[in-house]
Amino acid sequence: MSALGKVVRSGVGRRRVQTLVIGLATMMAVAASVLGGSLLVVSGAPFDDAFAEQHGAHLSVQFDAGRVGAGQLEKSKGSEGVSAAAGPFRTATVTPRSDGRANPGWPMTVVGRGDPGPDGDEVALLDGRWPTRSGEIALSANSSVIPAMGMKLAFPDLPGDPTLTVVGVARSVTRTADAWVLPSQMPALTAPGSGGYQMLYRFADAGTAKLITAGAKGVTQSLPPRAAVGEQSWLTVKKSAEQDTAVYVPFLLAFGALGLVMSVLIVGNVVATAVGTGTRRIGILKAAGFTPAQVVRAYVGQALIPAAAGTALGVLAGHLLAVPVLAETEEVYGTSSLGIAPWVDLTVIAGVLGLVAATAWGSALRAGRLRTVDALAVGRNSSAGRGRWAARLAGRLPLPRPVALGLARPFARPARALAMGTAVLFGTVAVTFTVGMGASLGQVMKAKAHAAADVVVPAPMPDLGPQGPGPGPGPAPEKQPKADPAAVAAAIKSAAGTGKYYSAATVRTSVSGLTGTTDVTAFTGDASWGGYTMVSGRWIDKPGEAVVPTPFLAATGARVGDTVTLNGLAEPVTVRIVGEVLDPRNDGMQVFTDASTLKAAHPDLTETSHHIAVTSGTEVAAYVDALNKDVTPLGATARAGGLDAGGDMVGTLNALSGILTLMLVAVAALGVLNGVLLDTRERVRELGVHKALGMTPGQTIAMVLTSVVVTGLAAGAMGVPLGVALHGLVLPAMGDSVGLRLPESVLAVYHGAELLPLALGGLLIATLGALLPAGWAARARTATALRTE
Repeated sequence: MSALGKVVRSGVGRRRVQTLVIGLATMMAVAASVLGGSLLVVSGAPFDDAFAEQHGAHLSVQFDAGRVGAGQLEKSKGSEGVSAAAGPFRTATVTPRSDGRANPGWPMTVVGRGDPGPDGDEVALLDGRWPTRSGEIALSANSSVIPAMGMKLAFPDLPGDPTLTVVGVARSVTRTADAWVLPSQMPALTAPGSGGYQMLYRFADAGTAKLITAGAKGVTQSLPPRAAVGEQSWLTVKKSAEQDTAVYVPFLLAFGALGLVMSVLIVGNVVATAVGTGTRRIGILKAAGFTPAQVVRAYVGQALIPAAAGTALGVLAGHLLAVPVLAETEEVYGTSSLGIAPWVDLTVIAGVLGLVAATAWGSALRAGRLRTVDALAVGRNSSAGRGRWAARLAGRLPLPRPVALGLARPFARPARALAMGTAVLFGTVAVTFTVGMGASLGQVMKAKAHAAADVVVPAPMPDLGPQGPGPGPGPAPEKQPKADPAAVAAAIKSAAGTGKYYSAATVRTSVSGLTGTTDVTAFTGDASWGGYTMVSGRWIDKPGEAVVPTPFLAATGARVGDTVTLNGLAEPVTVRIVGEVLDPRNDGMQVFTDASTLKAAHPDLTETSHHIAVTSGTEVAAYVDALNKDVTPLGATARAGGLDAGGDMVGTLNALSGILTLMLVAVAALGVLNGVLLDTRERVRELGVHKALGMTPGQTIAMVLTSVVVTGLAAGAMGVPLGVALHGLVLPAMGDSVGLRLPESVLAVYHGAELLPLALGGLLIATLGALLPAGWAARARTATALRTE
């Protein structure tokens, strides 16, 4: 074993380039695999732990109190498949005004519940206590009202003008309410003719959406028709909770797969090359008493040592890259101890090293099968006739002799050229995919920002009143004049240079069956040009129509053509969904409609933004300055439009993909370096002959560099379509992970003019890898080269 160890250490020390290539390739594969696998595991861990601990509801159903009674709902607890149930709880949609201010808050769903559990969906208290008497309320940590202990919430729109005091902050793992009060408080919070019931169900088997649908059908089949007005599955809430990290998983798995395949190919090529160029050494080892199995183990060990070092560095890199991503996940449930599971590290380490060992073993079997006499008799040089037809063909081309010699060289060592080309291929695939992903994310951010307007007059921020203790004594800050939307619109219309423009006002409503609030954006004017990217259907044409993002459709179970009812306004508003729009803001819980749709239910749309496209030839900066002279006295301020920063997630995605792509390109270039270096050393005597006949150092460099031109061009030409195909697979998966369907404008980001430089990127990678061997060949002295065997 001591002699075998010396052979292994000697081989690793002699083949420094090969050692570096194996180590980097393994590090890249391990880093991406650790990061991707860990995020896949960790993304659901906080929710799963909280759901199990709080006995979360698999299904929460909202019922119309006018169609079904509490006794009927009580009987539904015995439905087939129901393992536990809580309720019925009275519910109401109310709009509070914080601390008695005149400004309205946002609609919220309040549930009358005597205690936090534990029969179903046990509510976890985060601060304070549960309400114990009328006049007290516990707010959800996910509520639109920023909770503060002792805060007063007034409800002047309800009979009796009730006022409640916040005594606790709680969290429902399945987000079944925005606030909780005692059941005795509910009559004061329920307007005549309104209100409903909530039932929370747990099922014996609820692991899929199909099972949840079957369970919902079971608990409602004995109830009056249309009694259930909304429902929410725990799978929908879980998917929403996992979105922050799930978006990273598809592209990390893609990079991990690229790294693993490249590692296998490079390890197999390095070991096979080492066996091919070391046949005489193999014969000496066998003559010295090494068995075939020992020879094979020696070459496997020479691959495993750098692979083990690369694995250790890859695990460390994976942990470091996971820090910014896991920091986002920790905020979902307030955890502070998320980390990479040890079993993920162990699985990746065992899998990668096992793959390297198996690949090296398969490539080294030839060394074990070589007969000692044959191994001692085999020389280092390739067959003299190999590639001669290519050399003759290249010699007939009107090219300088060194260039012709270089172009013919890959055909003398086709296996080695194929190995180098494969490395370049994967590097080109990674670059093409990363460029496309960056462009697609840019399109998503444009859709999110709706940044088509040249000039924007933002809506004033609504005054929600103090959400906690005040700033203390002192003069009150001077208030800006309240903007008059009609006056601002008139100033915009009369301004010189105004082309198209529209205004948008946002109000918050609730949707039956869903907790939390939904933003409703009401447009005055044609907003179809404002940067709203349609996924399906069409833009709104008339009052009563709406377009919504994909997550809204998923949460409500609606489709294009269905109707939904918006609550929490002066009166319910029913709108028909005519289109699906790409908009990831507010978790996709938004509705876009015409302002006249809300005219009766919300006649005073005051928080209005204005979006302007200037006429051709108008300078935006000058237009903004002129417009501000008119709108500033009205309480508004104009600014130039444009795309804002993409946010932490986009920045992290771009940074991770950039780092992983650079690693893959570096591995690809080193793979080329390894192949060209071996080829140059084999041809050292031939180089000496060329130099003796008058080849200059510059011509030598040209010959070595052109030896990778065919390989680089071929690999680049094949790598670009493969990178485009990978982009077409991964980007939709990333969209699905956050509940978005991506339209063609986001996916079709490659254009003919961009593909040619990407294809030439393969040639660039190959040239970078060949530069060092070319320099070594140019510096080699003629006499030294001629003496080399």
